[in-house]
Amino acid sequence: MPKQQRRTFTSEFKKQMVQLYENGKSRAAIVEEYDLTASALDRWIKQAQTSGSFKEKDNRSSDENELMALRKENQRLKMEVDIFKASRADHGTKVAIIQSNRDKYSVSAMCDVLQMARSTFYYEATERAHEDDLTEAIVDIFHKNRKAYGTRKIKVKLHERGLVVSRRRIGRIMKEQGLVSTYTVAQYKSHKAVCNEEATANILNREFDQIETKRFVVSDLTYVKVQHQWHYICVLVDLFNREIIGHSAGPNKDAALISRAFATVQGDLRQIQWFHTDRGSEFKNEKMDELLETFEIGRSLSMKGCPYDNAVAEATYKVMKTEFVNQQELQNLRRLEIELYDYVNWFNKHRIHGTLGYMTPVQYRQEALKKAV
Repeated sequence: MPKQQRRTFTSEFKKQMVQLYENGKSRAAIVEEYDLTASALDRWIKQAQTSGSFKEKDNRSSDENELMALRKENQRLKMEVDIFKASRADHGTKVAIIQSNRDKYSVSAMCDVLQMARSTFYYEATERAHEDDLTEAIVDIFHKNRKAYGTRKIKVKLHERGLVVSRRRIGRIMKEQGLVSTYTVAQYKSHKAVCNEEATANILNREFDQIETKRFVVSDLTYVKVQHQWHYICVLVDLFNREIIGHSAGPNKDAALISRAFATVQGDLRQIQWFHTDRGSEFKNEKMDELLETFEIGRSLSMKGCPYDNAVAEATYKVMKTEFVNQQELQNLRRLEIELYDYVNWFNKHRIHGTLGYMTPVQYRQEALKKAV
């Protein structure tokens, strides 16, 4: 069972990352563009500013080195005591003791002390290692994807790593590890009080499966508590690949919030053919009309009192409430904006979607471009 290979970085690469940061490139941009962890980048910056070396040993004090040596010696003595104590332990415990100490003592010697055949140890250790690797992979996938994936999506991600595992086995390991998907929590659905009485037709007409990028972009608003006040989130979703192409957050549920979401869309806004929403009053005002007219974007509205006409936007917000909003404790608007940006990046580039054949929105768009060439 293959393990995911650990990435390594040269000192020159680390130096270049630090230089990018010192030259003004944002920490978030470096982490995203070079697929780094924020903690690794922070460590490199600190090492460059203190010792000038990226080697761990060069960044330890003499006291730290001495403490490490003492801890190592103490651990060695403790292991010897543990091996002696395990001589009367059960079979499984003996295997675990040998496995945990094989980097310090020979397997043969420990098997003699514990009266276990070496062939028995190697067989059981291999089986246990497979199970441990699988458990580690499942835990890793679960936490890297905001605790949102259940057995179905975890099975897909394991298959990408070359691991073929049944959903039943995945479910058993998840239960053992206490991993519970956020989707087990009942969702609360808000109801809109104010209605836009505009006579605009429902051009979309529930044709949610689009074959052309940006032909229909749908939107809606949802709410999130920041300290003790309600704030609002707006996202723009391309029906072609369910990608969030624009987003914004703010304290007011108004047209300015939607305009800021349009401002984050990459590319010419004239590429958007139709903008579909429900009949919330925030989507009907002079500012919105001017934006849509300027960029020649057509308008489509759901029927009054019919949320199914905007089902994809509704579903997207249900997902966001489960995977993002309900997991946050936000202290201010700036933190909301940062966390929302991070979530949208994960949603588009890393979150697999069942409706897209278990691809991410970005993967789906890239695959479509390849086919079109």
